[in-house]
Amino acid sequence: MALLIGFDLGTFEAKGVLVNETGEVRASSVRSYSIITPKPGFVEHDAELHWWGSFCEIVGELLSSVAEGESVAAVACSGIGPSVLPVDASGHPLRNAILYGIDTRATLQIARIEDALGREVIHARSGNDLSSQSAGPKIAWIHDNESEVYSRTHRFVTSQSFLVGRLTDRWVMDYGTAAYFHPLYELAEGRWNTAGCEWFVDDDQLPELAWAGEVAGAVSRAAAGATGLAEGTPVLVGTSDALAEAFSCGALDPGDLMVMYGSSHFFIQVVDRAVTNAGLYAAPYLFEGSYVLAAGTSTAGTITRWFVDILGLEQNTDGAVFTELAIEAGQSPPGANELLALPHFSGERTPLNDPDARGMLAGLTVRHTRADVYRSLLEGIGYGVADVFACYADAGVPPHRILAVGGGTKNSVWLSLVSDMSGLAQEVCHGNGASYGDAMLAAVAVGLVPSPRAVAAWAKTSARIIPDAARTRFYSERTLLWHELQTAMQPIAHQLARLSSKGN
Repeated sequence: MALLIGFDLGTFEAKGVLVNETGEVRASSVRSYSIITPKPGFVEHDAELHWWGSFCEIVGELLSSVAEGESVAAVACSGIGPSVLPVDASGHPLRNAILYGIDTRATLQIARIEDALGREVIHARSGNDLSSQSAGPKIAWIHDNESEVYSRTHRFVTSQSFLVGRLTDRWVMDYGTAAYFHPLYELAEGRWNTAGCEWFVDDDQLPELAWAGEVAGAVSRAAAGATGLAEGTPVLVGTSDALAEAFSCGALDPGDLMVMYGSSHFFIQVVDRAVTNAGLYAAPYLFEGSYVLAAGTSTAGTITRWFVDILGLEQNTDGAVFTELAIEAGQSPPGANELLALPHFSGERTPLNDPDARGMLAGLTVRHTRADVYRSLLEGIGYGVADVFACYADAGVPPHRILAVGGGTKNSVWLSLVSDMSGLAQEVCHGNGASYGDAMLAAVAVGLVPSPRAVAAWAKTSARIIPDAARTRFYSERTLLWHELQTAMQPIAHQLARLSSKGN
């Protein structure tokens, strides 16, 4: 029997699955790791250890479940993005990888690029405005601050393209990820465009472009020795974790909106054309002629993890502490006994596009409990999600079907808050997330399944979350107060950010 390996790199863990040709998961494996935060606003991974090391360990474990007479037909990878990693001509990392929008170091480079090109030119070229989610300014940051690293850089890659390069010796990136390397990608023409950016990047420092579902190459002899994969095994181009996760839950039709409940919230809505909107991210999807409109918050699960860390609570591998906190939060009433939280602990992406935004707890008194504080944090995250849903409606593409995915969907309170605040139902996807979406892509690429539509039948939903009308009315009133707090906090947050910058 032919088997498929799907592998995904997340912010805090990597996961791999071994899937057979009918979509059954035969084995899975996970490795956890931590982010590296050398300075405020700097968020990194050790690519050699966290990315390549996790891949080799997980694949080795999965291969132990391959029975006699079975073989791996293809491997597909996805990962957090757009991350920026400079590699030398041998494919070795020259520094830690700079992560996606949660890393906000390139504020000065954003301003410089905007001054050089003009915001109108940038938006016309990329379909997007520059933000902390943009990879181009982070390449410029390396150019400006690490000249030795820059001078030795053979390619700037992202997470999955690093793995594919190490496996096949081909440096290639999917169109969907490249679209977030603005302002270096021409959305309308589907190609790199470095005009006006030659001062910080050369064309030949960027990977080739291809569709996520294409085969990039085959496992090399050296990679076979490092991973245990058979030499010659097909390796897909791969894609970002968000696009792979959207595919894993069957998001194929215009109006299908995936909401990823992870370390941050990420949103992928399938659209029937290349829609551009100042507050959302336009990009190709997985296959030629397919498009998405995306959005992202800067935090979500990172806040719940932060809360556990500062309380010194024990984190078991089964996530029991988060289950316990969710139960407690459910015992606190809507509004968390008049507490309001701003979830901007790492700045904010959609819709504020403000790397200097800051978090806040407002209304604290001595009567508030741990449950109240935790619920208020979840509600703060939920207000942000409802804001993003409103952005899609304002762009003329309201979601028709919302598909909830990710580890945060285990928290029923969090799910219910989002539906109650937005007034929109959600379908909870049951599956193995982005790594499973990778395996689905691989199945189509090597002909085990005839089409994306056919393999989408592998996707299953486990629950439907219906908004409570009374709570929707309650939260609509609180939303106004939350926005007032957000507006009032902004100048203070910016001043604090300036003080923090001076101190570092």
